[in-house]
Amino acid sequence: MHQRILLRARKGPFDVLSAEETYERDWIGKNTGNLVFSHAAHKLLATSTAEITPSRFRADPRDADEINEKYDVFVIPLANAFRHDYAKRLTSMAQLIERLKIPVVVLGVGAQTDVDGNLEQLRPIDEPVSAFCRAVLDHSHSIGVRGEITENYLRKLGFSAVEQIGCPSMFLHGDSLRIEKTKATLGIDDRLAFVISPYVKALAPLVLHHHQRYPNLRYVAQDLYTLGTLLYGDAPKLRGKTADMPIHTSHPLFVEDKVRMFMDPWPWMDYLSGFDFAFGTRIHGTITALISGIPGYLLAHDSRTLELARYFDIPHRLLRDAPADVDAAQLYAEADYTALNEGHKERFARITAFLAKHDLGLSFADGDSATRFDEQVRQTVYPPALRPVSAYSPEELLTRIQWMRDETRTLQTKIDTLHARSLRERVKQAVSGRVRRMLGAR
Repeated sequence: MHQRILLRARKGPFDVLSAEETYERDWIGKNTGNLVFSHAAHKLLATSTAEITPSRFRADPRDADEINEKYDVFVIPLANAFRHDYAKRLTSMAQLIERLKIPVVVLGVGAQTDVDGNLEQLRPIDEPVSAFCRAVLDHSHSIGVRGEITENYLRKLGFSAVEQIGCPSMFLHGDSLRIEKTKATLGIDDRLAFVISPYVKALAPLVLHHHQRYPNLRYVAQDLYTLGTLLYGDAPKLRGKTADMPIHTSHPLFVEDKVRMFMDPWPWMDYLSGFDFAFGTRIHGTITALISGIPGYLLAHDSRTLELARYFDIPHRLLRDAPADVDAAQLYAEADYTALNEGHKERFARITAFLAKHDLGLSFADGDSATRFDEQVRQTVYPPALRPVSAYSPEELLTRIQWMRDETRTLQTKIDTLHARSLRERVKQAVSGRVRRMLGAR
């Protein structure tokens, strides 16, 4: 049976956009990690009878009638949506879902609090979270959550139809995932991927230490701010600034061409597959390394990262418990992937059962659907990694400047058109008002 799926995603897996377009219109939803789990969800659902449309993150209650007419189910992969600064969006989504007449499936939502799972911190958002869950459960059998912290939170709010299913990103290859350490020890010349959150200042000593010790270290960035810095340099008010974290072009990782950022998960995975180890605070940076086949290690600094590490048995430490001088070689030596490898098939069976319960197909159980998806990925030409401006030739920089000029002209044309329309409307209203007054005078 043909199934029309509206999938909450900023863009589809085969929407190819340049780095400049990605930045200008934020096609990553602030963080490329969003694409890893949304595109994995797309692949899971991409059966031969499924027609999948990305929602572009739009969640306007006024769209309910159109959604009811065009789609058979609304699938919502979410990250750490149960957090303070997301409450208004939760409310909008709840209002939209309340107006829908089609099933709604939440695929892996998480709460964000501290690493101790302190639910008291979430009290101010209890009502918007509850409203969202009530709306979903009016359209769904259960809510799929990332791990035990989120499940505990929802159960304390009074919801029992909650299932731990992890995150779709770890199931990009179905039930096939095996991580092996190919080296007995990690050497200083080995390739290391630093997957860090630039706003976590406690990482500064680790950045300094590993930059000095490992010449083949690369910082693989994920956030929109760093994308802008890579494209256009520091913002005017930040020029000449320095910091211990790689947030300015003056940082050694920028100066030495040791920063990379990708617009899509697929070239990102290809790049990481050539590394020996990845570590840091980014949960989807770590997961992207794992699904690329290389050992990854997480330094958990909040509940959203910790509960996924626990659920999937990803080797990890709490960042607060890691010594300032902890070395990647030490983390590599202690990393044990036995539980991750041995538990993967059971975890995949769990999410498979969740999808079946909600009448969603699975590409891996639908002939060669998953293989055809992978083939389409291979045939798609994605933008290469973005690097610091200092790494580009004069010709490449001129090409970028020309693109910016073209975009500026396009934007100015749109502004001029809007101004002209506004002016015409004002003139029309003024004339109409004068005519009405003249007729009234008669």
